[in-house]
Amino acid sequence: MRVLMLGWEFPPHISGGLGTACYGMTQALSKKGAEIIFVLPRISADGQNNFLRLESASGTQVSEAVNKRVMMARQDIWQDNVRFITVDSPIFPYVTPETYSDVLHWISNSTHITHSSIIQNGETFTYHLHGGYGPDLLNEVWQFSSLVAAIALRESYDVIHVHDWMTYPAGMLAKILTGKPLVLHIHATEYDRSGENINHHIAGIERAGFMAADVIVAVSELTRKTVVNNYGVAPDKVKVVYNAVARQEAARYYMIPQRIRHEKRVLFLGRVTFQKGPEYFMEAARLVLDRIPNARFIMAGSGDMLPQLIRRAGQLRIGRRFHFSGFLRGEEVDRAFAISDLYVMPSVSEPFGITPLEAMLYDVPVLLSRQSGVSEVLRHALKADFWDTRDMADKICAVLRYPRLSEEMVKNCKEEMRSIRWENAADQLLSIYHNVSGGH
Repeated sequence: MRVLMLGWEFPPHISGGLGTACYGMTQALSKKGAEIIFVLPRISADGQNNFLRLESASGTQVSEAVNKRVMMARQDIWQDNVRFITVDSPIFPYVTPETYSDVLHWISNSTHITHSSIIQNGETFTYHLHGGYGPDLLNEVWQFSSLVAAIALRESYDVIHVHDWMTYPAGMLAKILTGKPLVLHIHATEYDRSGENINHHIAGIERAGFMAADVIVAVSELTRKTVVNNYGVAPDKVKVVYNAVARQEAARYYMIPQRIRHEKRVLFLGRVTFQKGPEYFMEAARLVLDRIPNARFIMAGSGDMLPQLIRRAGQLRIGRRFHFSGFLRGEEVDRAFAISDLYVMPSVSEPFGITPLEAMLYDVPVLLSRQSGVSEVLRHALKADFWDTRDMADKICAVLRYPRLSEEMVKNCKEEMRSIRWENAADQLLSIYHNVSGGH
């Protein structure tokens, strides 16, 4: 089975769980004989892996003939109930009225245009992508789709597998140009990321992808329900394949520094954004510190809510016991897990959540939001509703005060971890590939 896989991040360059999941998934698929061409917006020299072929979309040359085919295919994708009229306008495709002024500023910035817009060279086009999540993300997604289409036409494979909305337009283009089946993997929807204040443009891209896909893979039953109920997708089109964690990720032992051994350490690790519920973690911390003054709370991560939470810590007068570590990478993440007495994931909406599994590799008990997909597979973990900070605080206190409870939680969750393996996820994905490709 040969797979053209599209993603937006891959180790060592990751910003969250998506890259970690793609790594574990592709490694397990490779061990079972699948050949994977993984296309990213851009990769660095140290980004190659021996179990798959990483391909950088940035810098790919697109011939004029291929570009015309891509533009025609793009119109086919969006043609339902849409009439295309050509006008002389600086607006890029699918820019919302809210972002129009930003686009005009982008166009007027000549330095930026030189770096990331189309460069014509004879009869070929070359795009250069940042590959980030910044203000030009929608334009990057649009350019990425054209580059992937060119790569898709020159490669040989059996199935297209795409991850999250940034790659959906590229997957749809590749499908319509090649006729290959499209497997669409949803790790988080716009409703998970933004709650009721969704970006309708992104939600529209997600819906178009769901309708175009042959099969949709959801990371939990929670996500499956969101796709079916919020996007109107047929239930039998959505299959659940749970994420997992690689066993070798906890190969090192980390000594707890002498100066903090008397403390009880509680960790939050994730993006400091609405979706992850960091404000509820802080409110629970305030309640815990009233009862366990020597507890220390660590918030590891970055995001748009960080400034207001730093201010809030000052207002609550817990700054001396609440530490903001910033974004952690690699061994810093491992050490944070290893020195913690409890890991808390208070997400408002978490389609799955790999971090609790990573914490358990270091024998750290976990407290999960009931609004998370991983709670479906970790039945012995402590759970609380994200909004119930008093219940959350009570359970944090129980774990910190009673070591036997902590030990029992770790023991039970370790038993559950035996079945949460990327090898199992790979078997399910291979079965999906064979079904959609007719067994080829």
